[in-house]
Amino acid sequence: MTRTIHLNLDINGKGYDLDVEPRVTLLDALRDHLVLTGTKKGCDQGQCGACTCHVDGRRVLSCLTLAAQVEGRQVETIEGLSGADGTLHAVQAAFLEQDAFQCGYCTPGQIMSAVACIREGHAGSDAEIREYMSGNLCRCGAYNSIVAAVRQAAQAVVPSNKEMADA
Repeated sequence: MTRTIHLNLDINGKGYDLDVEPRVTLLDALRDHLVLTGTKKGCDQGQCGACTCHVDGRRVLSCLTLAAQVEGRQVETIEGLSGADGTLHAVQAAFLEQDAFQCGYCTPGQIMSAVACIREGHAGSDAEIREYMSGNLCRCGAYNSIVAAVRQAAQAVVPSNKEMADA
């Protein structure tokens, strides 16, 4: 008999009750048990970043995080970024405007990392964006457009130093 544990998970502001084996990752809980398939399974080894989501506002690789580890914490996936009315997050809009994807498989993880990159204050230059986005791989090589999208979203989300000084 397989042992299961009961979890109460807060994902995108909604509560979920789930019975899973203790070894189930957050990625598998999201995709296989809750049918939140926006978070992608790439390498399943923490190497590609396709499974990036946020736990308590910090980016995590959901393939390396056990579902049990996030009980009582706030999880945000790509499905939770847009507004309730469907308004895109600034990063999502910038990815569309900059054509920052080709096949699109890595895009959810790229967007979740970009949101965190901006929130962490690491979008001050293209070099800094590249460094702090380096954990997310794009097989299609859309890196220049991804950097442009992060730069655009950062300017839209974070007031410039001059605006802050004028305030």
